Amino acid sequence: MKRKKRINIRFITLGILLVIYIFPFFLVLINALKEKTDIIRDPLALVGEQGATFANFIEAADRMHFFRALGNSLLITVVSTALIVIFSSMAAYIMTRKNWLACRALFVMMILSLAIPFQVLMIPLVSIYGGIFHILNHRATLIFMHVGFCVSMSCFLFCGTIRSTIPLELEEAASIDGCSQFQIFRKIVFPLLKPTIATTIIINALNIWNDYLLPSLILTDNELQTLPIATRVFYGAFSSDLNLLMAALVLMIVPILVLYLFLQKHIINGVVAGAVKG
Repeated sequence: MKRKKRINIRFITLGILLVIYIFPFFLVLINALKEKTDIIRDPLALVGEQGATFANFIEAADRMHFFRALGNSLLITVVSTALIVIFSSMAAYIMTRKNWLACRALFVMMILSLAIPFQVLMIPLVSIYGGIFHILNHRATLIFMHVGFCVSMSCFLFCGTIRSTIPLELEEAASIDGCSQFQIFRKIVFPLLKPTIATTIIINALNIWNDYLLPSLILTDNELQTLPIATRVFYGAFSSDLNLLMAALVLMIVPILVLYLFLQKHIINGVVAGAVKG
């Protein structure tokens, strides 16, 4: 009886936490289907007095140039995440398998860089890349910065996985069979990193997709705006188009939510497979 009560209490607690977590997203969804006056009158109502409308999504997509901003966000997120995964996994492999002083020093510097907030580097970066090199307003510049800021955390995750889950004997056997260092990484180590790769993709894709500050500093041209920056059109000096803003937020959430749901399956499969192998 006591055990059942404990289980019930845990489920109730988890259910309450789930409701608290989902409630803000639920508010955004229901208010995206209302008129502005209905949101101001009663934001908690499921349906406004004027009924539900999908016209908000069409108008929001038109005003924020959704498909243009979507293309920019997809390009920046996909390229940045791919480069982060490739560079951080290769660097982690070298740092964990080579007992070089340079590798140890690089690992320490990467860990220390995690403690430096972006806001500290914001003004120097804009001054250097804009005032000296004049390479702002380029998607490649933003991708380069995203890779630089995110590679340390990803490398730290890959280092932990390589040290704890990939036996050195596999690499030694491949080396005896004539594989080069790069072939060992590409054919043995990298495929075994699949769960960590999926986790790294989710973390970095969410971070880059939702980033507002860095793109707003680098990409001032309207043609290059990402989705978070494009939502600025709904903010006025004295009032905001709340209904269109909520619809725009829903449109922003859908692509990254699909990616998360797809990769979540791969993470679960990887964890289960690792548990079975013991």
